[in-house]
Amino acid sequence: MVEEAALPADLTILDYLREYRRQCGTKEGCASGDCGACTVVISELTQDTDGNESLTYRSANSCITFVGSLHGKQLITVENLTAESPISNVDGLHPSQRAMVENHASQCGFCTPGFVMSLFAAMKTNKGVSASRGFIDEQLGGNLCRCTGYRPIIDAAKEVLNLPYTPDQFDHKSAQTIESLKAISRRGCDMENSSNVRKGFFRPQTIDELYQLKTNHPDAAALGGGTDLALNVTQQLDSINKVIMLGGVSDLSFIEESVGELRIGAATRLTEFCDGISRFCPELRTLMMRFAGTQVRNQATVGGNFANASPVGDLPPVFIALNASLVLASARGERTVKAHEFFVSYKKTLLEQDEIIREFILPRSLFDQPDNGNRVVNRFYKISKRLEDDISAVCAAFHLELDGDKIVNVATGFGGMAAIPSKAETLEATLTGRVLDARCLKDAANALKQDFQPIDDVRATAEYRHRVSANLLHRLSAELYTPDVITTVAQYEH
Repeated sequence: MVEEAALPADLTILDYLREYRRQCGTKEGCASGDCGACTVVISELTQDTDGNESLTYRSANSCITFVGSLHGKQLITVENLTAESPISNVDGLHPSQRAMVENHASQCGFCTPGFVMSLFAAMKTNKGVSASRGFIDEQLGGNLCRCTGYRPIIDAAKEVLNLPYTPDQFDHKSAQTIESLKAISRRGCDMENSSNVRKGFFRPQTIDELYQLKTNHPDAAALGGGTDLALNVTQQLDSINKVIMLGGVSDLSFIEESVGELRIGAATRLTEFCDGISRFCPELRTLMMRFAGTQVRNQATVGGNFANASPVGDLPPVFIALNASLVLASARGERTVKAHEFFVSYKKTLLEQDEIIREFILPRSLFDQPDNGNRVVNRFYKISKRLEDDISAVCAAFHLELDGDKIVNVATGFGGMAAIPSKAETLEATLTGRVLDARCLKDAANALKQDFQPIDDVRATAEYRHRVSANLLHRLSAELYTPDVITTVAQYEH
């Protein structure tokens, strides 16, 4: 157990390891959560519905995770994998390390610790179940390698993830670890004096404590996963002197189904959100798997993707198209706003200084097929330079109700097309009551130009954004209708 009482509130785990602990196995690459060289594994105590306690292991980017978020958790780095395990041979390597060695999966070695830690986390997640190539790609999707080539790394992953699972030193010490984490939890964290980090990093444990802190410290940054907030430190070289961590408030992390609606806590991590929402809207899982890499999804929260007010966030267009509502809360009370009203201007939202996003409410009717025989269709598209682990140039979301081939109801959400994520109201009016055929597609493309005036930036030009958003309508048409309709569209374009 490690106790730290004098660390900066905005100190990252990576800098803590390398500068304070002199553990340099974890590498710094991009300092933005893109390359995975800094990957560590965080173990935390979880409870199932029967009250049974266990440890959950997840990979994380140490370069964009503040060290204060480790309160009550176990940090595992590449240095911790060797030696003590009864499964080790004379070389003392953990299976995740040995597989990389035996498959010649390392050259310069800079990215290797990150890959090893992602493989270690995948082992803990998979527990000896036969791993598909898709699972391997998902687990390693947040790691980049420039010199080895991915084939031997994939071979190493196949080898280690398809062996029978053998308990390692962490399994043998799990009971001891659980008791240590429970002891830390019982000690809690002094709200104002911040016993685990210097004054300036606050970790409320109840929603009322959180409201009090936001009232007392309205200038403090609210920390969900920190995958965007930390970039102010690592990329902009700013200092954040006050941080209020939301992860300790259990009332903010949940996915619940109630009468007619689906409720999602704002501090729900994207990994849990993806697993939970797939049961209601499986189409959304494909988009979520393109949301950054595994390490980021393990940390980032649903609320954070809204609160940062990015014009290219992936979830806001989806929630706008799905007619979601946000519950904004403070010590003064709660208010509910629609997702499409939440964004005011570039990087500005309706959030007051003392408010947090408490939860999201999605109407269940948007996922269920109606009783009138009509068909409900949800489609979500992301255009980016890389297929995975990249920022959107354009993100488009469509919710449609069709009577036969005719669109009788439509809701849209677009990101990357303006200073804020927003609906395409002219487009919606153009599509309503029509079949998405060649003539309608032409009118829809013109409608998009009335709805949006995108800018040129490093991700795409305005012309590209207009063209690709119109092309997404062609894709939507192809997915909605028969091959005959698709042929008609192609002939019209030529």
